Amino acid sequence: MKQLFTGLVCLMAIRATAQTPASTPSPLTVEKIMQDPKGWIGTSPSDIFWSEDSKILYFNWNPARAKSDSLYKIALTGDRKPVKVTPVERRNLPLATGSVYNRSRTLKLYEKEGDLFLLDCRPTKNGTPTPHRLTNTVERESSPAFSGDEKKIIFTRANNLFTVTLATGEITQITYFDATPKKPETKPNSQEAWLKRDQLALFDVLRERKAKKDEGEKITKTGQFKRPKQFHTEGRQVLNQKLSPDERFVTFSLVKSAQGAKTAIVPNYVTESGFTEDLPARTKVGAPTASSELYVYDIQGDTIQAVSIKGIPGISDLPDYARTGPTPVPDSSMRRGPSAGATGADTTGKTKKTTERNVAISTPIWSEDGKHAVVIIRASDNKDRWIMRLDPATRQLKLLDRQRDEAWIGGYGASTSTTGFLADNQTLYFLSEADGYSHLYTVNVVTGEKKQLTNGKFEVQQVQLSNDKKFFYLTTNEVHPGEQHFYRMAVNGGERTQLTTMTGANDVTLSPDETKLAIRYSYSNKPWELFLMDQKPAAKDRRKAADAPKPLQLTHSLTPEFQAYPWREPALVTIPARDGQTIYGRLYKPAKPNGKAVLFVHGAGYLQNAHKWWSQYFREYMFHNLLADKGYTVLDIDYRASAGYGRAWRTGIYRHMGGKDLTDNIDAAQWLVKTQGVDAKRIGLYGGSYGGFITLMAMFTTPDVFAAGAALRPVTDWAAYNHGYTANILNEPYSDTLAYRRSSPIYFANGLKGHLLICHGMVDVNVHYQDVVRLTQRLIELRKENWEVASYPVEDHAFVEPTSWMDEYKRILKLFEERL
Repeated sequence: MKQLFTGLVCLMAIRATAQTPASTPSPLTVEKIMQDPKGWIGTSPSDIFWSEDSKILYFNWNPARAKSDSLYKIALTGDRKPVKVTPVERRNLPLATGSVYNRSRTLKLYEKEGDLFLLDCRPTKNGTPTPHRLTNTVERESSPAFSGDEKKIIFTRANNLFTVTLATGEITQITYFDATPKKPETKPNSQEAWLKRDQLALFDVLRERKAKKDEGEKITKTGQFKRPKQFHTEGRQVLNQKLSPDERFVTFSLVKSAQGAKTAIVPNYVTESGFTEDLPARTKVGAPTASSELYVYDIQGDTIQAVSIKGIPGISDLPDYARTGPTPVPDSSMRRGPSAGATGADTTGKTKKTTERNVAISTPIWSEDGKHAVVIIRASDNKDRWIMRLDPATRQLKLLDRQRDEAWIGGYGASTSTTGFLADNQTLYFLSEADGYSHLYTVNVVTGEKKQLTNGKFEVQQVQLSNDKKFFYLTTNEVHPGEQHFYRMAVNGGERTQLTTMTGANDVTLSPDETKLAIRYSYSNKPWELFLMDQKPAAKDRRKAADAPKPLQLTHSLTPEFQAYPWREPALVTIPARDGQTIYGRLYKPAKPNGKAVLFVHGAGYLQNAHKWWSQYFREYMFHNLLADKGYTVLDIDYRASAGYGRAWRTGIYRHMGGKDLTDNIDAAQWLVKTQGVDAKRIGLYGGSYGGFITLMAMFTTPDVFAAGAALRPVTDWAAYNHGYTANILNEPYSDTLAYRRSSPIYFANGLKGHLLICHGMVDVNVHYQDVVRLTQRLIELRKENWEVASYPVEDHAFVEPTSWMDEYKRILKLFEERL
């Protein structure tokens, strides 16, 4: 018995020791850092929204490590502990996104599961307002809005516009779009017309009967209820219907699908059926694109007519590249690719004929009083953005602002969501890169007077107008390119008041009464958590920092195992580029350097990774810690085209991807050698998507700089990528052949010297697996032997399965361990 007791005590001691966190964390392994992040790291809160009375905070969260997130709430009047929302309560909650308020913000209108709901936001005795259901139909109602006088609800059903009068419940159809082909009108020929006139002249009975019939039709027509004008769409798609505040005009877009645009197909080999199944993908750059027109339905005049684009200033302007003749090959590296006869703007060397460019016209933005409408117009080549006043009665356009960019219009102001009217119903606010950075502007739509409200070498990234329309709430990176803070500023400009204080990224969701800030916050080595703070200005004087409001942390999402490791805070460094510009980077310094270095190249789109907040590349961040533990120096830079550094940096890759973006990485590698004691012959690089493309360009065109590289899901030929992204940067392959030839790795594969690993998902519907197959054949024909391809049969562009992540990063680690 004593021996049994002793054994039980020993067993309990062993279990207790196993459950006690070790003082020294276990070493990082690929298996550990690439496992399911829910169980290993924890799940950060997301999708934050408030109750209408600003007393309850809702968010998605997963502290239980379930298969999917659940909705949680925190009542600010209680102990402020997160509580899981019941399914019944969740079903009755109004949606956080896509809802609209009346001007006094006492009523909230929203769509849920295809039906419309109206919520009275005013306080009730039980404290919980109950939504009023407006529709319960099989057909979906969508896009709800209040009418100009707020007595009706406007919505879309079956691709037509309707209103419902709140006082009576009367539903009125506003538009009548008919998808069936319009029957052609048949007119009598000369013989038939003569016979009809002759018959009526000869016979009294025919004349009398015709007169009686005509009179009856007139009486019937006079007594009919007024119906909307029938409009045959002729195979075009109707989008963005909008009723003017005075209910006289309906604007809508008609979109004509592209004819002859071939769509790529991605084969899926690992399927439930056991058969290969084809996945629909996308078209390739340069394929025919859809065209659209903006129409105005004048209900009073019973007419439907298109808005003419002829008067748009510069509508026929050609971009600079299209006005030039043949462009010579700019550098010797091109000789490893296509022949030196590759042309620039036009393969014929002739100047293109000037014609009106296709444009896309936005849904009008109306002033609250209904007197002014503004549209935002984008050229199909994305070289121009016009902000124009629209007179719906005459369909005439008047220019308010034109932003021309010989590269492409983009940045934080590319969206129409950052545009609206101020309280005077005449002043429009918008973002523009006119001075080289994304800044806030206003323009008076009557006088045309324009004003710049913010300026400096920083970016205004988000704009929100206060409820009383007296202030802007702005998110900017003016403290540092790698920080995001929340500010308040008067609508006429002037001093900005900083409201957030924590170093890193502060993603703010303002309470409906604008007294509290729900902050989704993170730092470079701390994942996102939810904080709460009263809206008070941050202390300007650091000595008075104690007086600044202190954010209260509401969630604790991280697992003990994840917290046990001392995650590095990467040093934010600046590196001089060869053209005098400054490159920002994140440096991971090992305790015991081994002379090896790895550069990580982030993906593209429009993003930033050399910053002070938790990276979306969190797996790569953990991998960099693992590498540093092994003695590697790791550097991650924001190369040319990254977000947050202004227009010139954003467009630095125009007509040459693999140009300045690549030399930025080369300059960073040389900086490591000069300043960090790195061996110049033991540098590798890796990256996914655009990062994979840069890796290929580096290994092919600068083979003496990098000894090894891992290209993950890389673009190998830009002519095979999509139109929306690629045409902005490289124009179209048949009109700017030089841009595509000097930017596509497949033309430079003969330059490979170091060791190359390529990893690609086989069901990637973004960068198609065909890209790597074509490059593989090219490498085979070039008799290259120092490369390998790893294929992942069930993975799309972004990997999902932990086993795929593990396999991929084991191969990357093996490449660097063996080849550097």
